[in-house]
Amino acid sequence: MEKKKNIMLVPVDFSEISLNALAHAAQLAKHFDNDLVLLSILEEDFLSNIFSFSKNETKDNLAKEALLGRLKDKAAEINVKYGIQCKTDVRTGKIYKTVIETAEEYGCDCVIMGTHGASGVERVIGSNAGRVISYSTMPVIVVKTDKNPNAYKNIVFPLDLSKESKQKMKWAIHLGKSYNSTIHVLTYKVGDEFLDNKLAANLRQIQNIFDESGVKHTETILENDSDFARTTLEFAETKMADLIMIMTQQENDKSIREYIIETYAQQIVNDAGNVPIFCVNPHYEMYKSEFVI
Repeated sequence: MEKKKNIMLVPVDFSEISLNALAHAAQLAKHFDNDLVLLSILEEDFLSNIFSFSKNETKDNLAKEALLGRLKDKAAEINVKYGIQCKTDVRTGKIYKTVIETAEEYGCDCVIMGTHGASGVERVIGSNAGRVISYSTMPVIVVKTDKNPNAYKNIVFPLDLSKESKQKMKWAIHLGKSYNSTIHVLTYKVGDEFLDNKLAANLRQIQNIFDESGVKHTETILENDSDFARTTLEFAETKMADLIMIMTQQENDKSIREYIIETYAQQIVNDAGNVPIFCVNPHYEMYKSEFVI
């Protein structure tokens, strides 16, 4: 029986940022023999603006058809260049909801997207990236440039005391084995003997799992750190990181998700420069059991 291919979704608004994300996704898909879904979204407000005063179904359809044509051309280009299959879809709705709903409908394993766009149609992807990250039931890889993912040789793995923080393990192992990466675990003491002992136990457990999986790893333990996001980014720079893996929240309360993404994860995503960010929500374990790629 032929093995079912995993699928990755890429929102495309034809801005440079979204095309960088698409190039990144295409290289990942080729490496792991995955398929892609290319999704373009027209906001209802945008349609109303370009077609003046009233909603017109015929004009809406024309706009969608034109966008779908561009998307199919891009899919054909990706197929020729990378030899991978790309499905295309154009939808109307709220950006972050449509991205998540479409990814779930196609049974996607992750979303790969740029962090911001420019103007007009191009603006819609980046302005919703935070919400996609916060609400997604699957990992989101955030990309700013077309940096080659085949160079995932150094992966930074921030670790704290939350039980959710270890949920990144299987992703790190999978990528580490596939790319022969070194996983650089970064954590910090909190100045409490009980908690520091707990941290040491967690770290030993992670070391053992990496060793058993045959994944190269290093560990760095900082003294009490008041700005772990800043330190993470500085650490990533010293390690010449190709990827940073983060949990986007340690809470399951939907009402505060959008505020949580504005703290540690938001700072990492905003300030990581050209390093892609692999974002995992703690609740993701409730939905999937297989590796993303």
